[in-house]
Amino acid sequence: MTNQSIYTTQEIQKRVDQYISQFKEGYFSPLSLMARLTEEVGELAREVNHYHGEKPKKKTEKEKTVEEELGDIIFVLTCFANSLQIDLSEAFEASVSKIETRDKDRWTRK
Repeated sequence: MTNQSIYTTQEIQKRVDQYISQFKEGYFSPLSLMARLTEEVGELAREVNHYHGEKPKKKTEKEKTVEEELGDIIFVLTCFANSLQIDLSEAFEASVSKIETRDKDRWTRK
């Protein structure tokens, strides 16, 4: 990408909220956001399979990238968090702390 911006999770959540807040409809329901997130993860899987798996793209298929699909997932995930008033930094901290404790002796250290 040409834009080398670095965003904190708070900045990402604020930017998404500013975008969504301009529309009367606002955020989709949690169920709709879950469906949309699932759709985006499926699109990521398809791209990973094209670039790293055994299924090459058809000549007629639009060129997309894994990076583009990851960005879409971040956007939808942020919408999901915002719609439920969840701070992504706090959610990440809780998750990674759990993993660091639970899995500290699970893998071979370098």
